[in-house]
Amino acid sequence: MNNSALITVGLPVALAIIMFGLGLTLTVADFERVARSPKAVAVALVLQILVLPLIAFGLVTAFDLDPLLAVGVMLLAASPGGTTATLFSHLFRGDVALNITLTAINSVLAAVTIPVVTNLAITHFDAEGELGLQFAKVVQVIAIVVIPVAIGMLVRSRREQFAVRADRPVRLFSILVLALVSAGALLSERDNLVDYAQQVGVVTGLFCLAGLTLGYAGARLLRLGQPQAIACSMEIGIHNTTVALTIALSVLDSTEVAIPSAVYSVLMYILATAFGFLITRRTARTPAPAE
Repeated sequence: MNNSALITVGLPVALAIIMFGLGLTLTVADFERVARSPKAVAVALVLQILVLPLIAFGLVTAFDLDPLLAVGVMLLAASPGGTTATLFSHLFRGDVALNITLTAINSVLAAVTIPVVTNLAITHFDAEGELGLQFAKVVQVIAIVVIPVAIGMLVRSRREQFAVRADRPVRLFSILVLALVSAGALLSERDNLVDYAQQVGVVTGLFCLAGLTLGYAGARLLRLGQPQAIACSMEIGIHNTTVALTIALSVLDSTEVAIPSAVYSVLMYILATAFGFLITRRTARTPAPAE
């Protein structure tokens, strides 16, 4: 699977289209909104960029994962949120504007955080071979993550009606690509699938739950409103696994590094749905604290 044209060419192109679609939903105002909700944005970014990688590191160390699987979990931890997080936030009445703002900022920061976290993981876990994000590969990450977002934003600023019409098809395309790539990554390692599921299933499940809980609890402890807490929870707990899968398969050329993201991409829908129902039902039964 690693060396096929589908992975080396098709997957990066598909991700670029997805990120272009993300850009079609963003405006400069989404970045300017940081000044109006600085606490909410700061809380979510600190948790996502600094705390989540530490949690992921703790989990892979505690479970003594294989080096390549450990790198895959760290790559997942460094990946930004995406449109799926915004969708879940909308379903559970979160602050969607905050999700859009966080996704916009994280998509830009990912060009730095992904190479830094991934290279540190490769070095620490001694993942040998040609694995690694050297300068040329970092440029490739920027090219398929940040540049399409910028182009999408430019198109939206000039052709807003087109951006609105393209939103739904691109979202459906994103879900289809994620399903196909996840299935392909799992099938290509079918001989080791049971072993991998046993190794990373618990780790990725705990990681997802930790992100959802951390985002919600952190926001509430800092006295942010329920909609903002839900938004932070979904943004931190639901990662853009298409980014992680693309980098693992087409940039790092490793199916094993992609396995944690493939497993996580299945678990996150189940866990995020259950978590969303849990916090909304609890809120419905409990009077809101005074703000």
